[in-house]
Amino acid sequence: MTAAHKPSKSQPLAGTGVRAARAVHANLLPPALVAESLRRHEGRLSADGALMVETGEHTGRSMKDKFVVDEASVSDDIWWGEINQRMSAEKFNGLKSRVQAYLQGQELFTQDLYAGADAEHRVRVRLVTTQAWNALFARNMFIRPPAEDLAGFEPDYVILHAPLFHTDPAVDGVRSTTTIALSFEQKFIVIAGSEYAGEMKKSIFTVMNWLLPSKRMLPMHCSANIGKDSDVALFFGLSGTGKTTLSSDPDRLLIGDDEHGWGPNGVFNFEGGCYAKVINLSAEAEPAIYAASNRFGTVLENVVADAHGKIDLDDGSLTENTRSCYPVEFIPGVELSGQGGQPKNVFMLTCDAFGVLPPISKLTPAQAMYHFMSGYTATVAGTVKGAGNEPKATFSTCFGHPFLPRHPSVYGQMFADLIAEHGANCWLVNTGWSGGAYGTGKRMSIHHTRALLRGALDGSLAKVAFQTEPFFGLSIPRHVPGIPDGVLNPRDSWADKAAYDRTARDLVARFEKNFANFEGGVGADVKAAALRAAA
Repeated sequence: MTAAHKPSKSQPLAGTGVRAARAVHANLLPPALVAESLRRHEGRLSADGALMVETGEHTGRSMKDKFVVDEASVSDDIWWGEINQRMSAEKFNGLKSRVQAYLQGQELFTQDLYAGADAEHRVRVRLVTTQAWNALFARNMFIRPPAEDLAGFEPDYVILHAPLFHTDPAVDGVRSTTTIALSFEQKFIVIAGSEYAGEMKKSIFTVMNWLLPSKRMLPMHCSANIGKDSDVALFFGLSGTGKTTLSSDPDRLLIGDDEHGWGPNGVFNFEGGCYAKVINLSAEAEPAIYAASNRFGTVLENVVADAHGKIDLDDGSLTENTRSCYPVEFIPGVELSGQGGQPKNVFMLTCDAFGVLPPISKLTPAQAMYHFMSGYTATVAGTVKGAGNEPKATFSTCFGHPFLPRHPSVYGQMFADLIAEHGANCWLVNTGWSGGAYGTGKRMSIHHTRALLRGALDGSLAKVAFQTEPFFGLSIPRHVPGIPDGVLNPRDSWADKAAYDRTARDLVARFEKNFANFEGGVGADVKAAALRAAA
């Protein structure tokens, strides 16, 4: 047996309810997991050595198939609804037993991993899966314990991962043959009927979103980096807003690119890897992610390649949601501890396809909470074949709506308290359109965005004169060296001022309609900061 195939000294199925299996491969290292995946015909190697896999029917998260177990100890604190659908303990126990029985007849791969770089607040996770590549994904994605921690490893949470097991709606009380079910009381996650590996990542993120608020820690869907003076910056943003791109800065170290906690000791990464969307990725625009995606040990999900393994990142024939999963150390310029101090700057990114938000705005604490609760961006339907070209407003509260087990007001209030306690500067940054909406205007210059971010980070932007624009009540700089004044005030960049006014009023109304869902849970200062449509 090679060192790479040497099993862990811990009991690999302890605490999982799986009593035996045809074979168990515990805590294999990447070379062994790649070899096992190839032996089992789960995927193939790219020309540069990355493991290429296809996830079949599910190429993204199946949000309508996510359930939380309704248990007495947690029921009153769960934000029940479309995101957190109720499952009875009886149905969950039946499903869990059926999956455990199924796993006992399989060749299994287990991994013992951590979620949370801060040892005081980390969660120990034991994964049991039927596929070697899923084990490699988890090993890349989560934090890898040192070898000495594996002996006697006792999990806090167990993931039973059966991607080829189909649930039965008539038996399990679920919606389809795919189910993601989470019990906070039993500390079990059951994932069945989906090979998309992101379900594991986001299930553990949901667990962290459940656990940390009771410890006075804010879980966040954001990236984070740290400067030479140990100043930490957070970047909130939905898909397509530039969160990953803008947090990757050659003059700053990346703490993490997606999930963090914030509390008394500062900021810490939940993960030990990156899960980058790579459709249309280029070596010129994203050299670090491109290089990490083209090496041995990386997992490429639904990426297309020719017969010789040469990948084509512009090919979205399997899905637009092509992904690359690699350990964080594959990226240069990383803070390997995964930790930093208290944030000095907080950026909320939006890609405003309506073209009416300014490129950067300084937010008051009340405005910061309002925009945090709103979680706004806008997508362009015209990028999807057969759809129109009208922008579509998207609101994801706390920038993480699908992963919040508690009511958004819990996270919003913690965010406001932390901003107030540590005096963080808050900014709203539009990486979307300028000079008109999509189809008329053009995308905001990345060079302008980076220059404005540098000014916010080094403090120079705080020294310029600001003015308040009339539609959104945002404080915007009058003049910034190197940035055209017409760019700073979005109305000035539009040739048709009346069209700008109509579009801005329309977006204000959309904000207002969305915020009505949360207005009852915020204070008078945030209500006063809320956007109001003109009568």
